[in-house]
Amino acid sequence: MTALYYTLGVVIFVVAILVSIGLHEFGHLIPAKKFGGKVTQWFVGFGPTVWSKQVGETEYGIKAIPLGGFVKIVGMLPPGAEELDEDRRNPVYDADGNRVVRLRKSNTGLFTQLISDARAAEWEHIKPGDEDRLFYKMPWWKKVIVMAGGPSVNIAIAFLIFVPVFALYGNPGDLQVKPVVQEVAPCLVPAAEDGRACTPEELRENPTPARTAGLREGDRFVSFNGTPITSWETLQEVIRANDDGEAVMVVDRAGELVTLRTNTTVEMRPTSLTDDTLVQVGFLGVVPESELGTGGPIYTLDQMGEMTVATVQALGTLPVKVWGVARAIVGLEERDPNGPVSIVGGGRLAGETVSHEGFPALEKTIFLLMLIAGFNFFIGMFNFVPLLPLDGGHIAGALFEAVRRGVARLTGRPDPGYVDVAKLLPVAYVMASVLLVLGVVLIIGDLVVPLSLQS
Repeated sequence: MTALYYTLGVVIFVVAILVSIGLHEFGHLIPAKKFGGKVTQWFVGFGPTVWSKQVGETEYGIKAIPLGGFVKIVGMLPPGAEELDEDRRNPVYDADGNRVVRLRKSNTGLFTQLISDARAAEWEHIKPGDEDRLFYKMPWWKKVIVMAGGPSVNIAIAFLIFVPVFALYGNPGDLQVKPVVQEVAPCLVPAAEDGRACTPEELRENPTPARTAGLREGDRFVSFNGTPITSWETLQEVIRANDDGEAVMVVDRAGELVTLRTNTTVEMRPTSLTDDTLVQVGFLGVVPESELGTGGPIYTLDQMGEMTVATVQALGTLPVKVWGVARAIVGLEERDPNGPVSIVGGGRLAGETVSHEGFPALEKTIFLLMLIAGFNFFIGMFNFVPLLPLDGGHIAGALFEAVRRGVARLTGRPDPGYVDVAKLLPVAYVMASVLLVLGVVLIIGDLVVPLSLQS
C-alpha cells in the first residue's frame, strides 16, 4: 500500500507540473493568435512525438521527454540586413505573385553560420500570405504580452493555489511566534539533547529559570527588566543579553498583571533558527506559542513579493548551489537540504509525503499544493530572466526595440527597424547549454543523493 501511495504522489505532482507547462504554452499561444500571429505547434515535452492532433493551422501534441514544452510562433527571427537589401534590389515572387524573401547561407564563421542556419530554418515555415503575420513584425508591446504570457500563467497558478491555502490553512512559510508561553521547560537540558525527558535528579537540582519564576502556560509577556515586550524577537533578544542577571518579568495572566522574579542562566544555544552554531547566551526556558500567518489576496500578494526577492537571490546563487549538488554526487560533501531540486526531486518528495503514515491527510494535501505552487512560481520567475532562450530574453529584445525606436523618433533620426534577436543566438546557445548541464546535474543528484522529508 505504501508503494501505491508513493506512486500516487509522484503521478499527482508530475501531472500537475505537465498541466502547468501546457498552460504556460497556452499563455504564449492565445495572445499570439489574438494579435494575428501564426502558431503552427503547441507541444508539452521534447523529443519524439507520442501523440498529436492538427486543429486548424496548429498541431497540438505530447512528446516523449516531459521536461518542458514549446509553441512554434512563425517569424520569431527576422531576415538579416544583407538579405533584405538584396531582396529590395532584386525582388522575387512566387507563382501566385507573392513576394518571397530569400535567405543566403553564410560560411564566414561558426557563429555567423549558426545564425544564418537558424534564419533559414525559421523561414522554411513561412508560407505565402504569412508576410503580415510574422512575430518579429508585431509592435513591441504585443511581443512583450505574447512572451510574458507564459511565465505570467505560472505565477497566476501559484497565486490561485496560495490564496485558498493561506486563507483557510495558513502560510507554512510565515510562522508567527508570539511572546506567549506555550510550555515551560522543567529542567536545564543541553542544546544537543533538546526534546528528551528530564531525570528526577535534573528536575530537583537543575530547574529552568522559567520554572523557578513560576511562569505558566498562557502567560503573555508585558515587560522584561523594564523593556516593553511586543514581539517574541524582542523578548528573545533581552533574555539572551541578560546572561545570568536578575530578571523581573511582568506577564498578563488571564487579564491580570503579575510580576515574577528570577535569574536567567547562561547556556549554549543555537545562534538562530537558521544557524545551529552554539553560543553562550542568557536562557529562561520557555517555548513560545506560534501560529501560521493567514490572509486573503492582499496578504498573498505581499508574501509573493517577499518570495520574489528570495527567488531572485536564489537565482543569483543557483550555479553555486548546483555545484554543491555535483560535489554531493561524488561524495565530497553532504547535499544541502535547502538546495534546489529538479522535477525528479519534486516527484520524490511528493511520493514520500503521500505515502508517509505519520502525516494527516490535510497536511499531505497542503504540502502537495505548496510544492506545486512553489514549482510554478519558480518556473514563472526563472522564465523572466532577461537572457535568451528564456522568455525574458525576447521581452528584453522587445523593450530594447521600443527604446531604440523611441529615441530615434525624438532625435529625428530614421527608424532603426526591428531588433535582430538572431544576432544573440550565440548567447542563447551558450545559455541553453548551461541550463542543460544544470538540469542534468540536478536530476542525477535527485537520483543519487536525493533529498527526503527527513533531510
